Amino acid sequence: MQNSEKDYDYKEYLLILKECSPYDFSEYSDNSIDRRIKKIMRDQGLNMEELVLKTRTEPDFVEQVVEAITVNTTELFRDPQVWNHLLKKVLPTLKHQKKINIWHAGCSTGQEVYSLLILLDHLQLLDRAEVYATDISKKALEQAKKGHYFYNFNADKYRENFSASFEGESEPDFSKYFSAEPDKDHLKIRPDFSEKVHFIKHDLVKGPLPFYNKFDLIFCRNVLIYFQGSLQSKIVERFHENLFPGGTMVLGSHESLGGFFKTKFSKNGPVYHRTNSFHFKY
Repeated sequence: MQNSEKDYDYKEYLLILKECSPYDFSEYSDNSIDRRIKKIMRDQGLNMEELVLKTRTEPDFVEQVVEAITVNTTELFRDPQVWNHLLKKVLPTLKHQKKINIWHAGCSTGQEVYSLLILLDHLQLLDRAEVYATDISKKALEQAKKGHYFYNFNADKYRENFSASFEGESEPDFSKYFSAEPDKDHLKIRPDFSEKVHFIKHDLVKGPLPFYNKFDLIFCRNVLIYFQGSLQSKIVERFHENLFPGGTMVLGSHESLGGFFKTKFSKNGPVYHRTNSFHFKY
């Protein structure tokens, strides 16, 4: 690998990537993009000139780059206090509705999608739910549709999160929702759950929405943290526009709202509710 740091300019590379694909990462966090492109070059044994050449000539490689840039981590019932709050404070308020519209934006490999379906099933609301889950990663969506995960390394964590999410409630049987095969390192969600979700490939940054629904609940956890402030605001504005008044937005534990949008949402515990108020300044 022949790579000189002085020749490295990830911003120039992002312009080339934008020319060669539908993707625009120019408003992603500088540190995040810099780190991930360097990792791509290191893993592939490429210098910048070689990276540019492969990007211009190999469409399949472009998808590999996108997968590497947008990689997100997720797990079943991550941050159990969030799920416990949803179980006790948010979802019960939807019991009077005939239909509950839900959007998981940046759903990654689907663990949080299935975590919510389990809560809905526990509250006997699942049959009313219309669930959309979107992500830019084709590979992540394929795994999400299968609802198939590694088990042995995560088994204790999965069960611990599951129990903590139902704290103060009658905890359902874990095996009601998952079939585990420890000898094969497999954990699989119930097939009817994976069939319940509309999984759609979608670029949250620039793609038009692939549906026309308003939503009662929008999840976008640990996605905004990878964006610059201006892009974060654009995405939150999109969520605001697509939530019903009083609808709930769930962000990651290290993500928050600032500026103008503090006036458009009210924070309640770990979640945000769309308000009807309008303020010209904050």
